Amino acid sequence: MVILETVHLGREVDTKKLVNDISIQVERGETLSIVGPSGAGKSSFLRLLNRLDEPTTGTLLLNGTDYKTISPRDLRRRIGMVLQAPYLFPGTVADNLRFGPLQQGKELEDTRLRHLLTQVGLDGYADRDISRLSGGEAQRVSLARTLANSPEVLLLDEPTSALDRTAEGEVEKLLGEIIAAEGLTCLIITHNPAQALRLSKRSMLLEAGQLVKIGPVEEIVHA
Repeated sequence: MVILETVHLGREVDTKKLVNDISIQVERGETLSIVGPSGAGKSSFLRLLNRLDEPTTGTLLLNGTDYKTISPRDLRRRIGMVLQAPYLFPGTVADNLRFGPLQQGKELEDTRLRHLLTQVGLDGYADRDISRLSGGEAQRVSLARTLANSPEVLLLDEPTSALDRTAEGEVEKLLGEIIAAEGLTCLIITHNPAQALRLSKRSMLLEAGQLVKIGPVEEIVHA
């Protein structure tokens, strides 16, 4: 069942086409990797999916509904995003996890908060100040904060590339476990072919803002 579909999606800035006429379908529960050289438009494409940037052509359908009819706040809850460098709010880990639900007028229950921290391997971190976190720990908190909104789709923009090798392996393993356990639909940008192979079964190759090919991950990364 298709959960997310882009229809001739594009973005042009100062006559430069950052994303050029991309139409894809993503099945519910699928992990799709996005690969391509630097400057190919991978991050620009991902940012269009939850309207961090606005498309200049085309649209996206979420469960068959045009995303322009969904409020940006609700859309970003339903299509969550984890960036390459974690941006956390001042305060404690718990403060960060509770932020999203509070924007919806909801209280993140302590049991749910503990479950999220257990999922990302940070048991007992609820009251820790974010200034005391390592890079790997901060990225895990960023992931848990996104999951606190119970997203239907998870966007990951090179979530491990800013980490050292040990932390990269740990976060990637957690991602795979959480995606499988939650049955999440996921789109992940990666420059690491081995990571694409480990986390996804299908991949899309972008070059100069255009979709060059989409298909089985083995065919794309070994092309």
